[in-house]
Amino acid sequence: MKRRLAIISLVLFPILGSCQPPKKEEEKAAPAPVPAAEAKSPKVRLKTTKGDIVLQLNAEKAPVTVENFLGYVKKKQYDGTVFHRVIDGFMIQGGGFTQSGNALTEKETGKGIVNEGKNGLKNDRGTIAMARTSDPNSATAQFFINVVDNDMLNYPSNGGYAVFGKVVEGMDVVDKIKGTQTRADARLGGDVPVEPITITSASAE
Repeated sequence: MKRRLAIISLVLFPILGSCQPPKKEEEKAAPAPVPAAEAKSPKVRLKTTKGDIVLQLNAEKAPVTVENFLGYVKKKQYDGTVFHRVIDGFMIQGGGFTQSGNALTEKETGKGIVNEGKNGLKNDRGTIAMARTSDPNSATAQFFINVVDNDMLNYPSNGGYAVFGKVVEGMDVVDKIKGTQTRADARLGGDVPVEPITITSASAE
């Protein structure tokens, strides 16, 4: 995936004399540049059936992963998906399936992204990381939130699982989700919540 680089610069110009041509209306209405701090640490709010979770993403340490995640947010990929794998003492995973009754349906995604597992960020409690297969570069849309410190997921273990942000509001909601009762599923195995826990919307703030 092509990496975008936002360069923000502020330049002061002297006041121009009346001989200069008037600005076009669209130039006058141009939006102000996004502050550098916001560009490097965007936030996403996950509204769930258990409450809101606010994530602060780290675009400086995980630029490819953050861009990928925000792309799915913008496309409303996560709206209506469920936390389909919940393991107390480990993590809660979501972003890949919708659910009707007990039937889970996997959503289509784009290609896998390059693994940023060695960016120095650790899979500590409250961090968000990308779920993937045994192929380090297979992460697409699914993510998980660590509910304990999971050192075994850190680089260099199998390339590491790429952390790209952390929960800054709603860790109590994460704790509610991790304690939910789970069941077996013919397709996914165990750890599927008995009561569906849905992400009703995901939006950038």
